[in-house]
Amino acid sequence: MEDGEARARTRNRAVGGGWEARQHGSTSARIMRIRIIWQGKTKDAHLRALQADYKDRISHFCEVAVEEIGPARSASGSKANKLSPAERRLMEKLSGSARVFLDPRGREWTSEEFAEWLGQQALRGTRELAFLVGGPEGFSAAFRKQADLLLSLSRMTLTSGWARTLLLEQIYRGFTVLRGYPYPR
Repeated sequence: MEDGEARARTRNRAVGGGWEARQHGSTSARIMRIRIIWQGKTKDAHLRALQADYKDRISHFCEVAVEEIGPARSASGSKANKLSPAERRLMEKLSGSARVFLDPRGREWTSEEFAEWLGQQALRGTRELAFLVGGPEGFSAAFRKQADLLLSLSRMTLTSGWARTLLLEQIYRGFTVLRGYPYPR
């Protein structure tokens, strides 16, 4: 019972203090931004429509940006332990962001645990959460070491289009859990 009460307090503080900063009465300014970067384009029109829908839903809670980047070239030989020039440029773009890389070796959470983590990020004052979704080959070992968190959406293999859609859906679900909306049921 105490654990549930503590979670409710965390949720209430995250919703009231982290997602929005109240200014001048009822006007609010969003302070946490979510940035999602993935390699390549989603080919399936149905998945693109779902991704656009979830992006729009998330935008009701915080600023959200989705960026498509070209596929990374794999490192060869001795360079496999170093960041490629493209990876270095990407890391420079993410300077100041909390970096979450989707990776099958990453942490697996329930939707509620993920929502709680989102709430904690807001309470800590995280300005930007950057989620990176790699291509079919994933990320190089050197690049994975640059992540603040490696996150696995499932132990099952997902196409990149489905992984992108699921990530957006789980971010939206996380916000609805924090706000107590009926969506997660």
